Amino acid sequence: MIVLKFGGSSVADAACMRQVAGLVKAALPQSPLVVLSAMGKTTNGLFEAAKAAEAGDLGGAMERQRKLMASHRKAAEDLFAGEVPEELDVALTDLFGELELLLRGVAMLRELSPRSMDAIASLGERLSTRIFSAYVGGAWVDARTVLRTDAVFGEAAPQQDAIRSLAAEHLQPLLGPGRAVVTQGYIGATEDGLTTTLGRGGSDFSAALFGAALGAAEVQIWTDVEGVLTADPRIVPEALPIPELSFAEAAELAAFGAKVLHPATIQPAVEARIPVTVRHTQKPEGRFTTISAEVRTGRPITALASRGPVTVLTVSSSRMLAQSGFLARLFEVFGRRGVSVDLVATAEVSVSLTVEAGMPLKALIKDLSAFATVEVNEGRAIIAAVGERLKSTPGLGARLLSSLGDINVEMISMGANEINLSLVVRQEQGDEALRRLHHVLVGGTP
Repeated sequence: MIVLKFGGSSVADAACMRQVAGLVKAALPQSPLVVLSAMGKTTNGLFEAAKAAEAGDLGGAMERQRKLMASHRKAAEDLFAGEVPEELDVALTDLFGELELLLRGVAMLRELSPRSMDAIASLGERLSTRIFSAYVGGAWVDARTVLRTDAVFGEAAPQQDAIRSLAAEHLQPLLGPGRAVVTQGYIGATEDGLTTTLGRGGSDFSAALFGAALGAAEVQIWTDVEGVLTADPRIVPEALPIPELSFAEAAELAAFGAKVLHPATIQPAVEARIPVTVRHTQKPEGRFTTISAEVRTGRPITALASRGPVTVLTVSSSRMLAQSGFLARLFEVFGRRGVSVDLVATAEVSVSLTVEAGMPLKALIKDLSAFATVEVNEGRAIIAAVGERLKSTPGLGARLLSSLGDINVEMISMGANEINLSLVVRQEQGDEALRRLHHVLVGGTP
């Protein structure tokens, strides 16, 4: 069996759902489990309605609720030529009644807890899957009966042993050649039945969790691009789809700015050694990327990713010289302040680190200044070159740096896994640096 996951843009309206239904029907011999996101912009609308209710604007919350109800009913009517099946009509009415009750409760208390927000946010996926399963004729399964999580609302952690057991109970009996099963991404539930959400990249994560639990042959992520590209096409128009990626490469690219996959998304598939493919919903016969445990393509560099703005902190102290414990003290400060470090480069008496923009710099600098001097350079960008043979290809580093010409590199860091070479440049030069480095990637000369 296979898992097919479709994002919000793939199920944005009736026309999109028809396209997805065609893909699902073509996959029926492979016993597909279909995992859907909410219809495009629905989750944002639910958040806006919840925030309005929290502010005491019940009228505004109800107006947003009515708009969401109208868009979903229109999709259902378009799919069924105006004759919405009674069972679907009742299900939609019940779901919007539930949303209204939740919003009224938030407005009455003027309080929007993470638990309440998860309950409200879950309505998007529950609505889209009700409509789609009725149209495609597949069994509808409430993901909350299978995707068991802890009680950290807003970004719940899945409990994979429980998910495996529940999938065998609630999903496996429904799967088989010629039958599609439709369920939701992004949402889960605690052991006590409280609704949770998985946070960023939640629907992709759900698909990988279901795939791992069921021993799927493949997890297909259907989106609006032909796989993972060699660079951001908005910056590098000539970027190309990558036929194959290793899990390690995909995780590095996602961590450093690639938008297709979030690193946590593929982790369950990594552990279960299930290939993940990234495909274009509107171009099902087009190119796509296969991500698997190991890929030996012989490429020195697979792709480039960029992220910014970031801030570079250079922490210097003569106490570093031949003294143990300095780095432990340094990183204790970052840990205490809850600041994540991306890149690290060390010298005899200094350490340079990059952190995301918007971190509590004043407090961080105050703490660090107690035992070191701190130089701060804001408005920088990280360009990451990722590839399995990066380290073992002679002369590659020279070619990359030569290609930058007059663009000054302020920091260089080779990842511990030896497949990521990251360069830090000024933010305003980041796009041009990415284009020049990509020219080397596709075989050009500096």
